[in-house]
Amino acid sequence: MAQADITRIIGIDPGLRRTGWGMVESLGNSLRFVGSGTIRSDNTRDLASRLCQLHDGLSEVMHAHLPHEAAVEATFVNKDAGATLKLGQARGIAMLVPALAGLPVSEYAPNAVKKSVIGVGHGDKKQIHMMVKVLMPKAQFDSDDAADALAIAICHAHHRQSAVGRLKLPEKAGAAML
Repeated sequence: MAQADITRIIGIDPGLRRTGWGMVESLGNSLRFVGSGTIRSDNTRDLASRLCQLHDGLSEVMHAHLPHEAAVEATFVNKDAGATLKLGQARGIAMLVPALAGLPVSEYAPNAVKKSVIGVGHGDKKQIHMMVKVLMPKAQFDSDDAADALAIAICHAHHRQSAVGRLKLPEKAGAAML
């Protein structure tokens, strides 16, 4: 296969304190680890400043690695409405940055990510980390959020044909626009 057949995917695990990112390259059925990390916001600052920190950090990652597609974990609702709202705002940044770069953005429920990576819809973080390392032995991550983001990218790599087909966007549009 030619180099053009490689698709670079960024997975994003949104959070207001920590947003994880993981980058993989997909070529046919094979995956290659590109990078991962955690973008942190300063919890002593106001909400708008923290969202700007997430935006700027994620924008830097996008410009450094030039992904073709993005995948973001869908928000879950918990008992704390305030925490859910803040997570939703961080998730908005996680979807906005790749969308502004022209990338198709897919969303995956946490159970779908777990099922894609560990084979079942319910599992703990240790199982996810272990399977990410099995699927990509060279993968390195500095936080649970970065490992989860890699799992989201892996999930998208497994489901991308149907996800991209639903979006009907030009192939690899985002890389040309960055």
